[in-house]
Amino acid sequence: MSFGLNSEQKLLQDSVRKLHEKHAPRDYLRRLEREDAYPYELYKAWVDAGLFGVAFPEQYGGSGGSVADLAVIVYEIAYASIDFQMSFGGAVFCGLNILRKGTEEQKQYWLPKLISGERKLSISISEPEAGSDVGSLRTRAARDGAQFVVNGQKVWNTGAGADDLTLSVYLKTDTSVHYRQGISLFLIDNDAPGVKFNKLDMLGRRCTGTYEVFFTDVRVDENRIIGGENKGWDCLLSGLQVERIVSAAGNCGAAQACVDLASAYAKERKQFGRTIGSNQAIAHMLADMQTETAAAWALLWHAANAVASGQDAFKEITMAKLKAAENYVNVSRMGMQICGGMGYSKEFDMERHYRDASPSTVAAGTSQIQRNLIAGMMGHKVS
Repeated sequence: MSFGLNSEQKLLQDSVRKLHEKHAPRDYLRRLEREDAYPYELYKAWVDAGLFGVAFPEQYGGSGGSVADLAVIVYEIAYASIDFQMSFGGAVFCGLNILRKGTEEQKQYWLPKLISGERKLSISISEPEAGSDVGSLRTRAARDGAQFVVNGQKVWNTGAGADDLTLSVYLKTDTSVHYRQGISLFLIDNDAPGVKFNKLDMLGRRCTGTYEVFFTDVRVDENRIIGGENKGWDCLLSGLQVERIVSAAGNCGAAQACVDLASAYAKERKQFGRTIGSNQAIAHMLADMQTETAAAWALLWHAANAVASGQDAFKEITMAKLKAAENYVNVSRMGMQICGGMGYSKEFDMERHYRDASPSTVAAGTSQIQRNLIAGMMGHKVS
């Protein structure tokens, strides 16, 4: 999808597409899926191509691009696999929180490490009893002099077990006040003493991996707090717009891959002496799939450019996230219908999309939460 891109963004799009054709062919993805293995080789290719630096200023080793440029990259990564996009997008999202809320010393220390690939980053918010309800966080960081002692459990952590990875963990630091005044954002290395993690056996998105993480008397220096003690809620809110732009862009790219895959199959598969794409029922499904995917991209692109120009586009971003997520689920289902038995085979990528699409309406805020937010911004109080 190149609608709205300027000449530089089209070059960026083309270079990222070619990178994945070279470093992430279909056999590579299938091998990683079979082995439940992290895409370390591809991650290095992203680093070497400078992709992690696009969204960061030059003073920290970046190239000073915009959130719209980031959306182009994420779209192309997810076109290859939305599972790959989780490795890239999550790391950049966490880095942008450091850029927005970190001290100058923290920025100088962490951002070059992210851009160079020395450290990976991953978000850690949800707990067994706290998903969309962030106020129910129970994992605690108790102050002990210049350090904090962390105890508790997190779950649904993307990529938490990767090598050289630091978790961006939201923790309760003051239980005597409202949760918005008692949460802090900590950076905790996943190999720190007392940190243990377990990779969960999920239906899809098996390469980057989804983990539960346990903290037992983990000691963390106070200089690992981003944004200040008890200021984690501000960090969380400041990152929502970019997180949902990244999520929506990924869903758009993966959805377009479904459309292209189904369309190519419909041009080749013959039944009753003609290609199935010449049947009106199939042709109309494909037309709907492409139209809805283009609509999702247009909504996302409008929101991304609004943010890039300094505007508050929370409503537009929320709508884009909702539309893109639900569209990916829908086009993967329609693609399975078009591809028939072949779509259900692991030898064909539609089967992977069908599995990988499922979490889209849950991750980065459920569709129900998005609808509540949109309705609220329209002036309707939802209880």
